[in-house]
Amino acid sequence: MTRIRPLKPEEMTEDQRAVHAAIVAGPRGQVRGPLAVWLHRPGLAAKAQALGQYCRYDSSLPQRLSELAILVMGKFWRAEFEWWAHKPIALKAGIDEAVVEAIRTGIDPVFTRDDEAMVYAVTRSLNEQRNIPTPLYERAVAVLGLDAVIDLVGVAGYYTLISMTINAFEVMPPDGTPLELDQPAC
Repeated sequence: MTRIRPLKPEEMTEDQRAVHAAIVAGPRGQVRGPLAVWLHRPGLAAKAQALGQYCRYDSSLPQRLSELAILVMGKFWRAEFEWWAHKPIALKAGIDEAVVEAIRTGIDPVFTRDDEAMVYAVTRSLNEQRNIPTPLYERAVAVLGLDAVIDLVGVAGYYTLISMTINAFEVMPPDGTPLELDQPAC
């Protein structure tokens, strides 16, 4: 159960209704999870959802790579809602099931694609070292391109905000959904 219940339409201010309508009209199609928390502060919700739309739908990263980064962030933060929401999207986008399971259990995945291995390495480095060491950075730019590296750091930052919100306000998957991130954070 979340610490903050979602607002009902009749409880929303004019600003909250406007943000709610913008989110529903966009690619997400609904307000749930951290967006439902942020809606209590419509200024934050409007800015965060706009950044999220860029990171998730409009960046230079293909969906497969952004979803991989999102799973790594969700696992690192042990954000169950994020894992629940993005695992099926990542699988549908082409991330191998064995890679997803390795991330979930804290094992280094075996990648068959260099771009996926690089997204994983950069995202892990940001989480563990709070930095991208120069040799890794240079390889990342060579494999992914500078635009994608910039967007990847943006995705990691945005999903840190998402994961912190999920954990702080105890946003969980729907009742009855088994929790999957009971392993120690990677």
